[in-house]
Amino acid sequence: MQHKVLIALLTSAATWAPSGIAFAQSLTVTPANTLEKQGLTVIVDQNQFSPIFFDEKNAGIQIVLHGNRIATDGAVRLDKTPEQWAPVPAFVDRTRGTEPNQVVVRSTYKDVKLAYAVKVTAEGDGFRIAVDLDRPLPAALVGKAGFNLDFLPSAYFGKTYLMDAAPGLFPRHPTGPMARDGSGDPLPLASGGKSVTLAPEDPMTRVTITSDRGPLALYDARARAQNGWFVVRSMIAEGAKENAVVWHVRPNVVKDWVRPPVVSFNQAGYTPNRPKVALIELDPHFTAPAEAELVRLTADGRQEMVLRARTRSRGHWTRYDYAAFDFSSVRAPGIYAIRYAGTTTNPFRIAADAYARIWQTSLDTFIAEQMDHVGIREQYRVWSAPSHLDDARQAPPNIVHFDGYKMGANLDSPFKAGEHIPGLAVGGFQDAGDYDIQTPENASVVRDLVWARELFGLDWDETSVDEAARAVEIRKPDGVEDSLQQIRHGALQLLAQYKVFGHAIVGIVDPALRQYAHLGDAGSQTDGLIFDPSLKPAVRKNGASGAQDDRWAFTTDLPANNLFVAAGLAGASRALAESDPAMAAEALRAAKALWAKQQQGAIKAGDGRDDSTSPRSAEGANVTATVELLITTKGDKVYADRLRALLPFIRDHFEWTAAPAVRAVPFMDADYRAQLVPLVRAMKAKVDQDQASNPFGVPIATGTWAGSNQVVAFGSTMYLLHKAFPELIGTSYTLDAIDYVLGRHPANNLSLVSTVGTESKLIGYGHNRADYSFIPGGLVPGVLIVKPDFPEAKTDWPFLWFENEYTVSTTSAYILAARAAMAASEEAN
Repeated sequence: MQHKVLIALLTSAATWAPSGIAFAQSLTVTPANTLEKQGLTVIVDQNQFSPIFFDEKNAGIQIVLHGNRIATDGAVRLDKTPEQWAPVPAFVDRTRGTEPNQVVVRSTYKDVKLAYAVKVTAEGDGFRIAVDLDRPLPAALVGKAGFNLDFLPSAYFGKTYLMDAAPGLFPRHPTGPMARDGSGDPLPLASGGKSVTLAPEDPMTRVTITSDRGPLALYDARARAQNGWFVVRSMIAEGAKENAVVWHVRPNVVKDWVRPPVVSFNQAGYTPNRPKVALIELDPHFTAPAEAELVRLTADGRQEMVLRARTRSRGHWTRYDYAAFDFSSVRAPGIYAIRYAGTTTNPFRIAADAYARIWQTSLDTFIAEQMDHVGIREQYRVWSAPSHLDDARQAPPNIVHFDGYKMGANLDSPFKAGEHIPGLAVGGFQDAGDYDIQTPENASVVRDLVWARELFGLDWDETSVDEAARAVEIRKPDGVEDSLQQIRHGALQLLAQYKVFGHAIVGIVDPALRQYAHLGDAGSQTDGLIFDPSLKPAVRKNGASGAQDDRWAFTTDLPANNLFVAAGLAGASRALAESDPAMAAEALRAAKALWAKQQQGAIKAGDGRDDSTSPRSAEGANVTATVELLITTKGDKVYADRLRALLPFIRDHFEWTAAPAVRAVPFMDADYRAQLVPLVRAMKAKVDQDQASNPFGVPIATGTWAGSNQVVAFGSTMYLLHKAFPELIGTSYTLDAIDYVLGRHPANNLSLVSTVGTESKLIGYGHNRADYSFIPGGLVPGVLIVKPDFPEAKTDWPFLWFENEYTVSTTSAYILAARAAMAASEEAN
């Protein structure tokens, strides 16, 4: 009986007309060429498909409905359910159309001679999409090319849909149906209709699409790849040219919808005497109260108001207005919350030890979980069996890997393409959720931990590490500082590369896309047995196998990588001097040799990956390595003289080199410090000017990857400048940075460090991303600005790596910034 009632209810849903629908208001084209009305934004190719990672789920036509980006990748696609590296169109241009409120985008697939225009036109209470081909489909694309629009799965889990009048349910877990032809392609959840309505029962996410031409189909692309979305698709008919696809898209918009305020603050709380300013993110259509309240939570559950104060405008940024609520005057320890516009936030502490534990989980759990070539256990949980014990095989020449690694004609290696390279199955950290060792990032982890330990102390032991047994156990102290063990683990891999090749390499990565897309235990990604080409693929014999699953080593000899590794090893030699003097001496010898190798002639740019032209490469790495050796050798004249010679580069790139440059001050003469003074003044002026452009007081990334990493680097750099030049730089920059990553940022107020703070990011992109879970202590990239102006930090969908992917060097940078912020807050006290 209930089933029949549900069918009747869904069948009639297409005729529902709740009072929340705003039929009268039409979309209008903005100066940024989006289509807008209150509650709805249609983004028209302001964000393009990536030339490296292709389908990142942030391209083509996109729909932001009621403050949530629910649809993306509206484009002609050559696959029913495209995977990440499936072919994508190249953006050509975007213009205004000949009709009112119309935007036209031209795109092309050059390789298959397919060029087309998509016209997006305001129409009634929604918009029309029309696809015009320059010429009819080539024969090879008939039956393959169609127009797709992808819908966010987490917005529709457990909700229903109608294909014409036929009801269906969006599954929480992909369950097929699948094609029986061995292709691995999903069959449609529903097809053959002229109209599809998504979530007829939910006015916040309801969208109806009607097709004038061919029938519609609805797919669950997660059945092919877990990061897929729900796909609505129309095929392009043979011979079609103009109006090859025509859709009428009707997102339901709740009348006069207004986004609720977001009150953002540091989820870890505040020390008593430091500044305490919450930021309130406001929909411009929201009538904002002029006051906010701070309430204390008492033992009997009451909310005791302790401060009512006027908010102060922080201006307009992206699409929102901002106001500040300053409660610095409240210093009494306790549990507090902020009350604004009839809503009370989650609680936070004011306490002298508010920041005492904000970095430990990052060190003893996240970085431990990223350790390569060992097995990792945490009580009952096994994070990984010993991983990648078959490392590594020589990568072939003249290739560009799908993850951005590059290999030229010269291998810079004594090994032939495909040959096993002994000695690399030791130490190192898997960079992110994709299991590779990025050499410069590993060197950065070592250096960050050395700096944090030297400058602030990292006296903490919660993890046991037995390198000989390849065994790591979290929550089992072994009497050795965790930071020392992680420095040693990173240095083992850096030294292994030097001993094998005489130079640093680009990194070690999976050779095949299917293997790279692995989700789960790193120990199961390979069989751990060295590849023997004489064996058949399924045969295992004498510690070898015929499976070509051994990772590739990209071995190009590049100055930037040599210098990054020299810096890491020089720092490691200081840290390990007492606990492992033999390894410390070996690390210092290698660091000196790698550094000396690069001091003759011009330094070739590049680090062998997609970011090879970034300012952090080559000369910048030389500054870092020179400073580390200067510190290790306690001011050796060789390194002091070289650093003076590098001052012109430091002067021209001080924003990138400031941190190592000021670390050198105690080991240089007074003239060196004097030459830095005008650079510090100029940087402060630029920082103040740049940060005035947003209300958060930190650099916010506007590219294709969210920017928590640059925020934490900013925080630690500014603290180092403060310690070297206290008369010029204060502590507010560092405290603003830690406030940002721990909750005071756009889009929501979650701490970007999983499990740190009262409310934090609990769905992340790591080895366990398919579980919709988190790795404690990992820092996610955070807030992405979806062009032109939409800040996004999704909380329920783990597969957007540009918002959610933990990386090991970002998290080690956070540890350094967190310790700097603790020191800054102690100065305030």
